[in-house]
Amino acid sequence: MDLMYVYGIMAGLCGVWNGISGGMIYFDLRGRGEKVNFFLLRMMAPWYAYRYRQITLAETGRTGPLFYHYVVSINAALVFAIVAIVLKLT
Repeated sequence: MDLMYVYGIMAGLCGVWNGISGGMIYFDLRGRGEKVNFFLLRMMAPWYAYRYRQITLAETGRTGPLFYHYVVSINAALVFAIVAIVLKLT
């Protein structure tokens, strides 16, 4: 198997991880009584993550773990996708 496919699969898995963590943030905000829209979730996910960070920071003095899951997964997906593209072009 070519290394490009491994990085492409990793980028896809990180995308799935990001979707799951975004959904968990959505349900957490909804459980706290915040107004969130499921149909606009993909478009509003960064804003919901920011709101989640603000709320957990105000409540506990620390950022909630789901925020880090969201940020790390989207950045890892970007890095893996770029590496896969570079490997494809070389």
